[in-house]
Amino acid sequence: MTGTDASGATDAVDPLDAYVATLAAELHGPAPAKARLLTEIRDGLADTVAAHAQDGTPDRQALGLALREFGTPEELVASCQRELTLAQVRHTARTVALAAPPLLAGWLLSWHAGGADDGLGWAARLLAGCLVAVAVVAALPAVAALAVTGPLARRLPVPARLPELAAWTGTVSALAAGAAALTLAVSAPLTATWPLLVLAAALAVGSHASMAAAARACRRCARLPVSAGGA
Repeated sequence: MTGTDASGATDAVDPLDAYVATLAAELHGPAPAKARLLTEIRDGLADTVAAHAQDGTPDRQALGLALREFGTPEELVASCQRELTLAQVRHTARTVALAAPPLLAGWLLSWHAGGADDGLGWAARLLAGCLVAVAVVAALPAVAALAVTGPLARRLPVPARLPELAAWTGTVSALAAGAAALTLAVSAPLTATWPLLVLAAALAVGSHASMAAAARACRRCARLPVSAGGA
């Protein structure tokens, strides 16, 4: 009974789904981009199988021919990972670029929350401003990364160090944003307008969280082997 059940379960597994699942386990990148890529591959396999079947090839042989034409999942990993790594670079760069303005706005809010006569509170906001400046300057390469990984990226070589650059850009910006958030939170009790500083710290925390997560994912992708790409 057990053997029959196991055999039945094995037969019930769609070979195309199994192929895609094996490939998916080896790939890393933004979930939407990964799902879209895997859907394209599965649809392409299904279309190839159907084309062979229409020529009169038996179903099992049509499936085998399609799988040989596409290559094994292991053979596709490098080229697929290149595309996902580019997608992750774009995601990280976009996240950093979009997180910088709220961070800067939060600090400007905190700066106007008190005057230069509140002693330690003013010094803390000045320190936070320096940290925010570091985060914003570190985020500037994100704009360049978005340009380099644009529509032409699939046909032109992408700098090998770009994923690492995007990852470290996000890391530096995230660390500076986190330090700024801590500084603003600590200085909040030192000024009468502490609710504004708490709001500014919350904006900095949000910027830190989004940039840190994106940078961490980009570092992981940067360590994975990819194909050379190009036309």
